[in-house]
Amino acid sequence: MNKALKSLPSVILCVIGAVSVWSCGSSDDQWSDYKEWRETNQNWLAEQEHSGKYTKVVPTWNKNLYVLMRWINDPETTKDNLTPMLTSQVAVKYKGTLYNGEPFDSTYAVLPDSTVNVTLSSVISGWPIAMEQMHVGDEVELLIPYEAAYGSSSVGKIPPYSALCFRLHLRDIPAYEIKP
Repeated sequence: MNKALKSLPSVILCVIGAVSVWSCGSSDDQWSDYKEWRETNQNWLAEQEHSGKYTKVVPTWNKNLYVLMRWINDPETTKDNLTPMLTSQVAVKYKGTLYNGEPFDSTYAVLPDSTVNVTLSSVISGWPIAMEQMHVGDEVELLIPYEAAYGSSSVGKIPPYSALCFRLHLRDIPAYEIKP
């Protein structure tokens, strides 16, 4: 076996080590770089939680996550409608903004009455947490802490450590599956 091939495992380990050190350093820098943004988001979310306008919802499947919800409609009028499961595909209308009102996405921008179909297992954790509480026809104002959103990642117009606000309307559950 040639000497270069024998040293390949050592080279690979060095590269992995260097990447690990670099990524740890950059995440520390990001944590510091976004300190003010992160704290402002967290303080705003805490104010909303204590305002009495929202219900705090903690999922049974992860006690470390939560969302804040406020129903726009009267939930009594939809209580007999279907509720999605974590594996459901749902048809929704939504408008997403940052805590400061800066919009980042909306189905309303496409067509006024358009919906989008999403599978709950493929979206940010905050949506399934909320959807477990909702019935078809419900419309809520949903506040999601960064831990249940994109975390420390930046996505499009969304900076790292962002609390997200949604106006979310559950329109349908296409191909509703029967609960086991």
